[in-house]
Amino acid sequence: MKDIYIDDLMGFDEGKGFDSFFLVLAKQQRTTKQNKPYLSLTLGDKKGQIEGRVWETGDPRIAKDFERGDMVKVRGSVSRYDDRAQVKVDQLRKALDGEADKMDMLPATTRDVGELWKELENTVAGLTNPDLKELLTALLGDAAISQAYREAPAARQLHHAWLGGLLEHVVSLLGLADRVVAHYPMLDRDLLVTGVILHDIGKIRELEWETAFDYTVEGVLLGHIQIGADLVEKTIASLPGFPDRLRTLVLHMILSHHGKLEFGSPKLPMIPEALVLNFLDDLDAKMQAMASEFERSAREGRAADELTGKVWALDQRQLLNTKAWLGKNE
Repeated sequence: MKDIYIDDLMGFDEGKGFDSFFLVLAKQQRTTKQNKPYLSLTLGDKKGQIEGRVWETGDPRIAKDFERGDMVKVRGSVSRYDDRAQVKVDQLRKALDGEADKMDMLPATTRDVGELWKELENTVAGLTNPDLKELLTALLGDAAISQAYREAPAARQLHHAWLGGLLEHVVSLLGLADRVVAHYPMLDRDLLVTGVILHDIGKIRELEWETAFDYTVEGVLLGHIQIGADLVEKTIASLPGFPDRLRTLVLHMILSHHGKLEFGSPKLPMIPEALVLNFLDDLDAKMQAMASEFERSAREGRAADELTGKVWALDQRQLLNTKAWLGKNE
């Protein structure tokens, strides 16, 4: 039975001990500056993630007893490094069958997935381009695809990294897209909406989320951009009379959505809708990363108007919650 979660640990005083179950998200053997070995871990549950360390004084058998993706029982205490909570692991073993529940381990969206899916369906139903509507209906009407689309995280770690994260991210982008279309009448709304819904569809096969968030072999070798483009192209091929020019535009939306070659896109955005998709995708990902960091900072005991620690996902910059900071001085 799990009764201590990551967010509980964030509020613990330094040195306070605990026993609880966690999911091993990362495991790596490292050495200190003094060339002493230690085991670096990332532990997680549905409430968050925390770094863990098994120092050279720990039991050397620990590292052999488990692998990434295993549920483990940890006995340790809370320490702090670089102003962040961290777990000093004293004892660790793989959880026995039935001892821990995986539903306690994987973070999930706090939004209602059924309502999010309904928003997506309503958007598709409102399209005026019959070919794009037919394409989206064919893809989202596939039982396996729709189930995976509802469940998948949007990423392994960086943003919307929770069950339902992909769907939550896409619905957020749909709202942003409508606001931009209202401002720029040159945009083809139906094409932009289609790009929003399909740009990350390859993640349903790039990622796995049964016991932990990780990349599939297909995901490592091909990546979600290629996987998504292939999936969409095969679906288009099954739709008689789908216009060739529209096919080219839809595929371009998927292939260019990372915006730069060095970010993984094989093509730069060359049409207005693709450019907008790239910027909105990046905006939503970064804003969610900021929101998550403010929540993490609060769990670690910082006041809302304090700077956060350095954020790896945002180029090691510190963040400031402006509303909280201004509000304290009013």
